[in-house]
Amino acid sequence: MSRTVRPAAEQDFVPFATAALDFHRALNIPGGPLVTTRAELDALHSHLVSLHGLLDAHLARTGRLVPIEGDHLRATGIRIWQAADHVHAAYHAAPRPGTGDVPEREACRSGLPEGAPELSICQRHQRTARLVRRRTTPADLHAPFTGLIRH
Repeated sequence: MSRTVRPAAEQDFVPFATAALDFHRALNIPGGPLVTTRAELDALHSHLVSLHGLLDAHLARTGRLVPIEGDHLRATGIRIWQAADHVHAAYHAAPRPGTGDVPEREACRSGLPEGAPELSICQRHQRTARLVRRRTTPADLHAPFTGLIRH
């Protein structure tokens, strides 16, 4: 089976996204706040959900043509979703700006109890969770191992 190589003129923005994260970490973490802010957790969650979507798109195209690569991409997508789920939980465990109050995790299920834009993370999480639940089983999502990988 032959693989096609992308033309050099085609843009690949993933390295720029990686560089932006590295740049952000180098500039903001050493002198930044000791506790991760809710705004940063929201942005990280958004990044993970976008990365999950990119991997899912690659899986849809690659999985049928190269099953072994597809298995690895599927396993990676599950792990990225698990990371997004943990960042979502960390967001709700983080103190609210100003008051320092910690909201209940269940508060996000009713939409935007704190008002926009504070819980846009919940809307994004719920939208993506619906897609994840359609494509995976609960066992896939909670297993310590993400599945059989063909070699």
